[in-house]
Amino acid sequence: MERIDKLLSATGRWSRKEVKELVRQGRVLADGRAVQKPEEKADPETVCLTVDGGAVDCAPFVYVMLHKPEGLLSATEDKSQPTVLDLLPPELRRRGLFPVGRLDKDTTGLLLLTDDGALAHGLLSPKKHVDKVYRAEVDGRVDGEDVAALAAGMTLGDGTVCLPAGLEPLGDGSACLVTLREGKYHQVKRMLAARGKPVRSLHRLRMGPLVLDEGLEAGKWRFLTAPERERLKEGRGAL
Repeated sequence: MERIDKLLSATGRWSRKEVKELVRQGRVLADGRAVQKPEEKADPETVCLTVDGGAVDCAPFVYVMLHKPEGLLSATEDKSQPTVLDLLPPELRRRGLFPVGRLDKDTTGLLLLTDDGALAHGLLSPKKHVDKVYRAEVDGRVDGEDVAALAAGMTLGDGTVCLPAGLEPLGDGSACLVTLREGKYHQVKRMLAARGKPVRSLHRLRMGPLVLDEGLEAGKWRFLTAPERERLKEGRGAL
């Protein structure tokens, strides 16, 4: 059970002081009944809270699928450059969302934003080996020798050891799908560059069971559906 003022203020739409005033004015209902005091408690999983007749989602965590465009940092804030959080409305930014993992500034595609630290840890933990799938366009053409090299695991020029990775040439080989089970710094670019196939563009399609919505344009976002949330939680273990 949680205090109603805490539930409403946690959405980022109102401060505790504003919630108190809403309650005083009779504008907050819990399961159809006017809330008398802001400190009243309710079960966030089952209560139906409305403000001015509009339903308020009081789920404890928020999960957002973002189609990251080029030119934005995968960070919560930066003093000199725009970040992916700048694409969200103020009420979501106030929730304290953060990117689950990072995409380079010039890399596009799937990025999960959440305030669920436990789920993020499960998805990023090296022990979990969560698959991440990228589409890369390269200079040159990937071939069977490249496929075998990535499948065997690579040691890069600076001594970085990479786990075996999947490589699937597309079309004439100037594009390919790369599947990683880890997330080392610039890993896809560095592995393909080591094979003499520097990356011209990189786009993430999937992270674990979460697949980028094809209808989601670059720079746009949406909340995860209930089935997507369940698949994520099942993939990293029950919460």
